[in-house]
Amino acid sequence: MHASLGLLKTTGNGLFNFFAGLAILFLIWWLGIAYIASKPETALFSDFGPIPAIEGVAELWHEGVIQEAIWASGYRLGMGMLIAIAVGVPIGILMGRSRTFRELSNSPFQVLRMISPLSWEPIAVIVFAGWDQAIIFLIAIAAVWPVMFSTAAGLAKVDPNWFKVARNLGARPWHVVMTIIVPAIAFDVMTGIRLAIGVAWIVLVPAEFFGVTSGLGYAIEDARESLQYDHLMAMILVIGAIGYVLDSACVQIIRRYCWSRQS
Repeated sequence: MHASLGLLKTTGNGLFNFFAGLAILFLIWWLGIAYIASKPETALFSDFGPIPAIEGVAELWHEGVIQEAIWASGYRLGMGMLIAIAVGVPIGILMGRSRTFRELSNSPFQVLRMISPLSWEPIAVIVFAGWDQAIIFLIAIAAVWPVMFSTAAGLAKVDPNWFKVARNLGARPWHVVMTIIVPAIAFDVMTGIRLAIGVAWIVLVPAEFFGVTSGLGYAIEDARESLQYDHLMAMILVIGAIGYVLDSACVQIIRRYCWSRQS
């Protein structure tokens, strides 16, 4: 009984803090825009306020603009993340298992990692036939590094004696991967994916500013060109909300399915 009451209290406090934090953010936003818009020369900035933005969200949702943009951006994000995971996890395992490969690949990987993903955009546009493929490439090149290095770091923490015991018991390479490597690095891989989604989400929106006619970035650019600043702020709200949901979903998956309970 006491445990249940404690859980309810903790949950209630968490919800209160969640909504209180949002209320403080919106209050600061409202006060800032109200102060700026109070001056005649910047009165136009009133459309950047929270109330016009919330009204813009309702309007754009009713028109189907938000749903269409989420679908287009979600497809690009999903494909880019799938490529990043498919490439990053195996290479990360190889880095964690092979000291020679890790030492050979460290310097070129670090150099490539430090290049801004958007720097590849002119090359991607030339190489790929369409903008969708170019954007997916940019997302993949941005997201692959957190996945790769987190996987390698997780595998480096595995006790080498586990592999010796597995070989002594006659385990085949596939058994070693499925019964030792995957469970041991699951937390680190999911943490890397969480970080990768954050990076990819930041890259996705500016990548959609040019060349495409759909997506969240395109919706922001279209609102800017048509001087619909309430719609522009509405799309920024939507982007922030979706990003928060994606990150929270990763946290819940880590807590529920990974052996480590740290997030």
